[in-house]
Amino acid sequence: MRSRYSAYTLQLDDYLLATWHPSTRPNTPLHHESGLRWLGLQVLRHESTDADHAQVEFVARSKLGGRAHRQRELSRFVREGGRWFYLDALRE
Repeated sequence: MRSRYSAYTLQLDDYLLATWHPSTRPNTPLHHESGLRWLGLQVLRHESTDADHAQVEFVARSKLGGRAHRQRELSRFVREGGRWFYLDALRE
């Protein structure tokens, strides 16, 4: 989770797509809001649902156009071939 957050802050699309599960990976280029500043990540909880599935709940803070934003999300991950992939998310 932390590596994907860092990749978002640095706009490392190749890494984001490589760690995104093929079944849910977008086919279009990722959009990065011009002027968006990421301010921090707080992992609220991590839960392994079994050996190859996990969930991470987090809050990411950002600022755009002088306004602060919080993104709270429950992300699901799956392990295949020994590698973890981001699957999808529920957002508040």
